[in-house]
Amino acid sequence: MIQYLQLLINARLAKMDERGATAVEYGLLVALIAAAIIAAVLLLKDSIVDAFSDTADSINKR
Repeated sequence: MIQYLQLLINARLAKMDERGATAVEYGLLVALIAAAIIAAVLLLKDSIVDAFSDTADSINKR
């Protein structure tokens, strides 16, 4: 009976470890995506500013 309980406890602990690993993997993935977005915005900064300025100028002309 004790061996059965130990087996159940070990199975639950293993399942929790897998959840923790999955959470860490998702966290790393989110951090990587955020870094890519920041890099893209920094690289395209001038183009983005020009696009917004052109749009604002077009709206003001009306």
